[in-house]
Amino acid sequence: MAQTIFITGGARSGKSLHAERTALRFGAPLCYLATAQPLDMEMGERIEQHQNRRGDAWQTLEEHLHLTQALARCDGSYRAVLVDCLTLWISNLLLRYEDSGEDAAERILDDVHRLTATLHDMRTPVILVSNEVGMGIVPDNRLGRIFRDIAGQANQILATGADEVWLVACGIPLKLK
Repeated sequence: MAQTIFITGGARSGKSLHAERTALRFGAPLCYLATAQPLDMEMGERIEQHQNRRGDAWQTLEEHLHLTQALARCDGSYRAVLVDCLTLWISNLLLRYEDSGEDAAERILDDVHRLTATLHDMRTPVILVSNEVGMGIVPDNRLGRIFRDIAGQANQILATGADEVWLVACGIPLKLK
């Protein structure tokens, strides 16, 4: 079993930068497994800024829904894999399952458990980035509350199985586990 490092924090807290620096310690080649989708110009610019910040040691792979399968395909090909971010992955899944009329919470938590099993079987170290969404106000709509609840449960499941857990606040990483 390879090492799993879980990094969480608020939006714009510095968690992605901390994750990238952590990954660089493993040496090249590195995989950046991106879950974001450039659905508008502003998001496309954010993605481009992230890509420009990383150097030649990185190969970027995009996977918006099938994260477990993408990780399995990457295993053994890189010195480390950075998944950024789980919160967007959960959002992508939530919208997909809600549109199909399925029980989104149950389906997503099943996906999270499959991800945990895949992480356990990996030979390549994996760094997971996720937002800590439960520290703010209660969302004013049903879908927002479902998302917050699922993301919180997913973070607990993944942090429990991780070898290291970090909270980044104000650009300062704090080791929790």
